[in-house]
Amino acid sequence: MLRSSPAPPWCLLPSTVGEYLSVDVEADGPIPGPYSLLSLGAAVAGRQDADGFTAADPTRQTFYRELRPISDGFVPEALAVSGLDRARLVEEGLEPALALAQFTRWVREVSGDAQPVMCGYPASYDWTFLYWYLIRFTGESPFGHSGCLDMKTLYAAKAGLPLRAVAKRSMPAHLLPRRPHTHHALDDAVEQAELLANLMAWPGPGTPR
Repeated sequence: MLRSSPAPPWCLLPSTVGEYLSVDVEADGPIPGPYSLLSLGAAVAGRQDADGFTAADPTRQTFYRELRPISDGFVPEALAVSGLDRARLVEEGLEPALALAQFTRWVREVSGDAQPVMCGYPASYDWTFLYWYLIRFTGESPFGHSGCLDMKTLYAAKAGLPLRAVAKRSMPAHLLPRRPHTHHALDDAVEQAELLANLMAWPGPGTPR
């Protein structure tokens, strides 16, 4: 089981335990509203407490839904990356309000008494769609307005690199997930949970594994 070092007691708020959820989305454009969230995948990556981060098996507790588009607009290149059939989703996709309500319920169930944290690589795109959809269709976010961890930033900080110099190809091989990146939202959420566990356990460059 991968585990990070304990946090110093002065940096923890009382009773603060984080449930880290790897989240990936597939969408058909650059921003929500004019464009649509098409699929949402999530996997429990682990839990952070005063003793450090304990990784979970990311295949054990997962969530996946495909959503009905909310607009007619789409960017063909973005849609192609997702591999999803937009016409099928217009007919068969879940209504966003239902899908996001189900997601919120799942987040709360798996988090229990811990505070959920959304994790992504990079998180900015996924968080933009997820937070907008949560507020638009449920009126709230189980992550609050800032419960988001960007794995790209985490690596940059640990490696001592400028953020814009970071890409997965620049990471040491032992940090990279064994699973492929398929652009299926659940596959990629599980894959990125593995990356998060490796990053949390990594002490930084020039130190023993």
